[in-house]
Amino acid sequence: MSAHVKKIAKDASIVGAATLLSRVLGFFRDVIVASVLGAGPAADAFYVAYRLPNTLRRLFAEGSMTMAFVPVFSDLREKKGDEAAFAMTRSALVWLVMILGAVTVLAILFARPITLLIAPGFAGNPDQMDLTVKLVRIVFPYIIEISIVALCMGALNSMGHFLTPALATSELNTILIAGCGVAWLFGLDVPHALAWSVLVGGLGQMYMQHPAMKRFGFSWFGPWKLKDEGVIRMAKLMLPTVFGAAVYQLNIVVGTLLASFLASGSISSLYYADRLVQFPLGVFGAAVGTVALPSLARLASAGQMDEFRHTLAASLRLTLFICLPATAGLMALAAPMVAVLFGRGAFTPEAQHATSAALVAYAVGLPAFACVRPLVSAFYAMHDTRTPVRAGFISVLVNIALGAALMFPLKHVGLALATSLSSWLNVWLLGRALHVRAGAWARFGRTTPVSIGLSLLIGIGAWLAPLNNYAALAMIAVWAVVYMALAALFKVEEASLLLDYARKRLLKRGKAA
Repeated sequence: MSAHVKKIAKDASIVGAATLLSRVLGFFRDVIVASVLGAGPAADAFYVAYRLPNTLRRLFAEGSMTMAFVPVFSDLREKKGDEAAFAMTRSALVWLVMILGAVTVLAILFARPITLLIAPGFAGNPDQMDLTVKLVRIVFPYIIEISIVALCMGALNSMGHFLTPALATSELNTILIAGCGVAWLFGLDVPHALAWSVLVGGLGQMYMQHPAMKRFGFSWFGPWKLKDEGVIRMAKLMLPTVFGAAVYQLNIVVGTLLASFLASGSISSLYYADRLVQFPLGVFGAAVGTVALPSLARLASAGQMDEFRHTLAASLRLTLFICLPATAGLMALAAPMVAVLFGRGAFTPEAQHATSAALVAYAVGLPAFACVRPLVSAFYAMHDTRTPVRAGFISVLVNIALGAALMFPLKHVGLALATSLSSWLNVWLLGRALHVRAGAWARFGRTTPVSIGLSLLIGIGAWLAPLNNYAALAMIAVWAVVYMALAALFKVEEASLLLDYARKRLLKRGKAA
């Protein structure tokens, strides 16, 4: 296994561990919010308002901007040195603040039509519409804060540092938990308290990045220019990637729009189910995609296409090795997961059933959601932005068509299933196009067939086990150990790599202690 692949596995473990902390805090946050707000009109209003800047974050900040920034930053560092790359970063910040500042002002002024666009079904409930509009005006400036965080993330990741950016979301979740708790203790309006907490958390995420940036010699004060060559290259890459980098998020938005025409609580049920899918997706799937991009960009820039193909295939094998058993677990344990995490307070048994059904439908697409990021990263590393856009456009059209066809017979579950199926189509289109663009790259060996077989075994075992809800969730750790042990027994390379890295980390910590 090459040094690039070993580094990706190591860095993915770091990002995954930091993201795991964030997801745990995120679930704790969702448990509190679900207990206080339930899955009714107020919860729908907050999640629609929060989804606007959050979707833009994934579309522009952590999506297209980061993917366009990393290849250009890496190329400048290699060819012209750190100072040229740092000047480009400062120039990008100026453009970022100007453009997003103008967008934010427009969003605040036209919050009502924007809300009608993303949730037209709210028009029939004036009180819910008014609340959503107010919340949109509060939370929308968060897009400026998180985009600055994403800019820092791109620079730090390109320089080989992944931990600090990965911890940023933990800070936000902590602030949201505190805000919800303060609102409950003092009888404040919970949706408004959460909205203001988003802005406070965004400021904290920004300031977290500065010490790490400073350690690499970066300062926000220094040369910059509006017509920076690197920013121009970045913009040319970024414009088409706005669509191609975040097809999953666009599909989620489509689901939200269509769900606004269904029964009250449908949006919240989809949100909570998506949150559960985001746990393995963020901890493992997105982690591999995040750390693979800088390596792929360097290899493409150096013209090392054989190593490029080998690294991409290894990244996808690692992604599937982790996501396939997670898929089986989510499907087998959907009902106990939702009951234990959210089944209290205002979150009724009906809401639990609706959420667990949506979770099963979303879980069908989990491997596809995870594989899209490394595949898209491969195209952007080669400065090919058109192919992901074409594939993404087809995927979104299919999602709309499937969602419209399935939403009435299957209700919100049909919308979740449409998202999963259209994402699998996106993976197939990207994989086929990459074969044409870069040559034969798909080398899955024995890892994926073994992972599929073991995942089915684990999923059936978890589903048939006669345990109560809490015991069923407690057994997840046991099933994970069984999966890794069996994979190592079958000599799956990815299992040996991860176990070896974990063993070295434990030994290192033991010696330090």
